[in-house]
Amino acid sequence: MIRGLLNVYDQQMRGVPPRPAAGVSHEKDGPVLRVVGERRGLVTGPRDLGIEGTALDKLIARQRDFFAARGEAVEWKTRGHDHPEDIVERLVKAGFQAEETETVMIGLVAETAAEPVLPAGVVLREVRDLADLRRIAAMESQVWGADMGWLADDLAARLTTAPDDMTVLVAEADGEVVSAAWLVYRPGTEFASLWGGSTLASWRGRGIYRALVAERARRAASRGVRYLQVDASDDSRPILTRLGFHAVTTTTPYVWAP
Repeated sequence: MIRGLLNVYDQQMRGVPPRPAAGVSHEKDGPVLRVVGERRGLVTGPRDLGIEGTALDKLIARQRDFFAARGEAVEWKTRGHDHPEDIVERLVKAGFQAEETETVMIGLVAETAAEPVLPAGVVLREVRDLADLRRIAAMESQVWGADMGWLADDLAARLTTAPDDMTVLVAEADGEVVSAAWLVYRPGTEFASLWGGSTLASWRGRGIYRALVAERARRAASRGVRYLQVDASDDSRPILTRLGFHAVTTTTPYVWAP
């Protein structure tokens, strides 16, 4: 089953994503896709790049130098089963540094969709207004101890460009955003992705994350989505495993910054 899920992920989730936000462009350079115009650049590619050695070194250098000329950082998104196997070594040689490794997990919508069960006093609400998106960014900044203000603009741009491709949810208690998460559809595939899920420390362990997964799965089911995909942190992985998600590979961002 795991191999089958991984094959479907490679086939449907690693090509050019649909409908980029305003100001964002997708450019092909040989086997890789370069995303330009977000808070930092992104490079991703198929399971097997089909090149190695000096040709791969030149491809990596081109991406680094492209974003260096723009004065921007760039993330090369690797997966644990990628080929050639020495791509990580070559990225490091070119000046890229690893960030936190996450686990790519896939769940079946039919097994995950359910009415959310929330703690007393907490309600879920779909949001689109910039004011609410800024409240999400403020909550995320508090959780992570870093300025996440860019998140509000990012979500707003994506909702403006393709409002039907994303659902943003907040969990509120007495008017305070205590958690938030979003569901990103991928038209033309059987997938949707789960993002967010950060929760204020005082509200963790009460089932809010599970409720947000259930609600997003329920909405995905109404759209005929078959699979949910998550790049899961070590904190989220045990919860998702209990909910029936399967770990299929890992993903590690390698980042170069000017």
